[in-house]
Amino acid sequence: MISVIIPTRESERLLVRTLACLVPGATAGLIREVILADAGSTDETASVGDVAGCRFLALPGPAGARLAATAAQARSDWLMFVVPGALLEESWVGEARHFIETAELHRVAVFRRVAAGQSQASAAAELLALLAAALGARPKPEQGLLIAKSRYRELGGHRAAAADPERELLRRLPRSAIVRLRSGIALSRV
Repeated sequence: MISVIIPTRESERLLVRTLACLVPGATAGLIREVILADAGSTDETASVGDVAGCRFLALPGPAGARLAATAAQARSDWLMFVVPGALLEESWVGEARHFIETAELHRVAVFRRVAAGQSQASAAAELLALLAAALGARPKPEQGLLIAKSRYRELGGHRAAAADPERELLRRLPRSAIVRLRSGIALSRV
C-alpha cells in the first residue's frame, strides 16, 4: 500500500529509530517498501538500510531531484515521506490505513507534532498546535507527508530548484486538502 521514502545523508543513528517505528506498518502489511534517497553518506547509513531490508538509492544532485527520482521508482500507489529521526506513535498504522481507505485522492495527511520523549504532548502544547492549525499554519516536513502517488505527480512532485523542497511541496498543497492525523510524530536528535 505505502512506499516510505526517507531522505538520508550521514543518517545512520537517526535512521535506526525511525525504521523501528515503521516495523508495525510492515508487519500489518501496510508498508510495501522503504526507500532511502541518499545524498552520498559515508557513514553506515547504507548498512543500516540493508539490514532493515530497505532499498538504498544513492542519487546525485539537489534534494528535490533525489526525492522526485525516488518517488518515481516507488512501487506503491501511496507515498509516505518521513525524515530520519522521525518517531511515530504506534497508532499511526491504523490511522494511515483508515486515511488511505477513506480519503479522496486529492487529500493528503500529516502527523500531529509531539515533543520528543513524550508519547502525548502536554495539554498546553496540544492546544497551541491546534490553534496554529486552526489559524492556517502550514505543516512542517518533520510531520511527514502521506500522499497518493497520482496526486504527487499532479503537483509536480519535489522541485529540484527549491532551496527546501519538502517545505516548498507542503506550501503548494491547498490548506483544505491537508488532513492532520491524531497520531503523533516527534523528531529525535540522537
